[in-house]
Amino acid sequence: MTAANPPVLRFASVSAADPLAAPLLADLGREYDERYADMRTEGAVREIDRYPAELFAPPYGCFLLLLEGETPVSGGAFMRFDEETAELKRIWTSTRHRGRGLGRRVLAELERRARGLGYRRTYLTTGPRQPEAVALYLRSGYTPLYDTALPPEQIGMHPFEKVLAAETADAASSAAAAGAAATSPAAVA
Repeated sequence: MTAANPPVLRFASVSAADPLAAPLLADLGREYDERYADMRTEGAVREIDRYPAELFAPPYGCFLLLLEGETPVSGGAFMRFDEETAELKRIWTSTRHRGRGLGRRVLAELERRARGLGYRRTYLTTGPRQPEAVALYLRSGYTPLYDTALPPEQIGMHPFEKVLAAETADAASSAAAAGAAATSPAAVA
């Protein structure tokens, strides 16, 4: 691709078992294995496969990829935690595409879609060796459900929550316009 025609970013809802999701899930598993090798008795694939793909499917869930052209560069999912809460899972950006704000875009889109399904709250956990994820969630308005003064390894899994504000028609229009601008070729360049 030339600078004049950079690939367009777009979201695609797919099954968690879709082959298009496989590269991101493999990258996620590889990184989990590297970061947590001394803490796990089994590989990350078992953790990733712990939840059946159906849990991330409508009407209660979503598995979302952010594609650049036809290549998955980031993604995430949610499933029903309870009647009012979506649990976010598998938020991930390919190691080759980090530093571009893609994880933040995926997180915002997952929140928007969860709100669209009637959820009022999101819940998620991340591991103690994922400071980038912790920073993303804090910047995105998530409330830590743990003592932030404790060392990460002492906390273990880091739970977070966020109340999803009701989206007004004006906010929805603004978000749609921002999303269209953010995925235009000029914005990607």
